[in-house]
Amino acid sequence: MSVEAFDNLLSLLHPHLTFMDTCMRRSISAEQRLIVTLRFLATGNSFASLHFEFLLGISTISGIVCHTCKVIWQHLREAVMPTPKAEDWLRIAEGFYQSAQFPNCIGALDGKHIRVKKPPHSGSRYFNYKQYFSVVLMALADSNYRFVIGSSSDSRIFSASRMGDRLRDNQLALPEPRRLPGSAGPPAPFVIVADEGFALSPHMMRPFPRRDLDDRKRIFNYRLTRARRYVECAFGILSTRWRVFLSSIQMNPDNATLVIQACVLLHNFTRINDASSDADIDQNITSSVIFDQSRTGRPGTAGLAVRDVYADYFCSPEGALSWQMEAIRGSR
Repeated sequence: MSVEAFDNLLSLLHPHLTFMDTCMRRSISAEQRLIVTLRFLATGNSFASLHFEFLLGISTISGIVCHTCKVIWQHLREAVMPTPKAEDWLRIAEGFYQSAQFPNCIGALDGKHIRVKKPPHSGSRYFNYKQYFSVVLMALADSNYRFVIGSSSDSRIFSASRMGDRLRDNQLALPEPRRLPGSAGPPAPFVIVADEGFALSPHMMRPFPRRDLDDRKRIFNYRLTRARRYVECAFGILSTRWRVFLSSIQMNPDNATLVIQACVLLHNFTRINDASSDADIDQNITSSVIFDQSRTGRPGTAGLAVRDVYADYFCSPEGALSWQMEAIRGSR
C-alpha cells in the first residue's frame, strides 16, 4: 500500500478509530490502530510477535485488530464494494467482453477455504473435505480483479449462501436479457461463469462435462475458462498481498470472518488507489483456491438452453475468435 493510499484510508476511518483521552491514560491514536491492523493482515504475525513490535499488550492488540476490521467493514464497504446496480452490471459485462471476449458476463464466481483454528465444541461444523477446519469465502470478481460481491460463512453449498439466495430470488438487480454482439438470435440473459462445482442455471454457466467433447463444447469450455480465470487470479492476489491467509487464522470464526471481510475490502481499496497493483498480474501468481466438490446439482432445462445459446454463438461467425478453431483443434 502506498503512502497516499494509506493516508486516504486513514482519513476515511479516522473519526471511527479515535477514542477520548482520560485522566488515567492516553488513548491509542487512530493512526497506530490502523498500522497495527494492517501489519497483522499483511504479515499474519501472531499477536505475541506484534506485542514486541509495537510495545502493546497482547489483549490490547487483539481488541484493536477486531475493532478496526469491524470499522473497515462498516465504513469502507459502500466506497469500494457497493451493492451493484443495473448500470454496474453493464459496466462489468463490458469489461469481460473487452478482456475475455465473453459477452453478457457479470462476474466470475468461486469459493476459497480459509483455514481457521478449530472452534471449541464445534464438532465437524467447520471441518472440510480437505481434512482441516475452515470458513468459506464465496466471491464474485470482475475483469479488473476486484470483488463485486462476497460472503463468508461456514456453509459449503453455494445455494445455501446469502449470495445464492439473492441470485435465486432475483434480488441482484440484473439487467434485462439482451442480444449477444452481432447476433440476430433471441436475447440472452446475463450470466455468471463458474466451474464444475456449481449447478447450472439460467444465470450460472459451468463447463460441459469432459466426456465426449466435440469442437462446439470444447470451444465453449475454453471461452468460459478465459473469463473464469479472473476470480482465481483475484484470490491469488488477495492471498499474496494479505498474508494472514497463508496460515491458520488463530481466532474464533466470528472474528476470523471480520478479518476476511476487511481483507476483501482492502484488496478492492488497493486495486482502486494503487496503480502499482497492476504489477501483481505480471508476477505469475497462482491461486491457492481449494474447490469444494460437494457443491453439485442437476442442471435444469432452462440452464441447458442458455448454455446452448452461448455455445452456438461462440461457434458462429459473429462470436468466434479468428484463431480459436485452430487452437482448440491443435490441443486435441
